[in-house]
Order: sequence, then C-alpha cells, then structure tokens
Amino acid sequence: MPDVNFLGPNGRLEAKYFAQKNNESPIAVILHPHPLHGGTMNNKVTYRLFETFVRHGFSVLRFNFRGVGNSEGTFDNGVGELSDAAAALDWLHAQHPHTRNLASRL
Repeated sequence: MPDVNFLGPNGRLEAKYFAQKNNESPIAVILHPHPLHGGTMNNKVTYRLFETFVRHGFSVLRFNFRGVGNSEGTFDNGVGELSDAAAALDWLHAQHPHTRNLASRL
C-alpha cells in the first residue's frame, strides 16, 4: 500500500492508498477518530476498516486530517476537517473516474 500525499484546502495531507486492478472497482475513504483524542489514520479500527474494504474489492484511501502525522495545517474544530474529507474523496475519485460505487466510513 503506497504512501501518497494530496493537496487539501489547508496544505498537503498524508495518506495510504490501495488501488484494485479493476478501474471500475468501488471506492472507499476511511476517516480516523477525533485528532485531539489521539486519532490517526493508523488507529486500529481505521486500519482494520481499510483492510476489510481492500479484501472486498474496493480501492481505498485513508488519510490524516490537517495537523495529524505529516499532514499540514492545524485542527479546525471539524469545519476544516470536513473540507479535508471532501478533498480526499475528490482525490480518490480522480484516480478512479469510472467507479459507480462509493463508501465512506468513520
């Protein structure tokens, strides 16, 4: 699973990405728990969800919100983090423009 970085609304966001060989595979964006309570993309539950979606044929992206890990920016009380999630979905969909199915889990 390659490390990727994509541009969020407040700077570069760190992510892990797995692409299925089928370019029409469904896609999933996995969001991590609250950053101020230790949430990261490497959280156990976040990681297991990522693996589960991969096993079920999804191309999957999990990322660190702004200010977490190597992602740029600072915590924005949920407002900016929602924009980060939208940027993650936009990035993943750009990699898989032919997909017809999407899943997003927190």
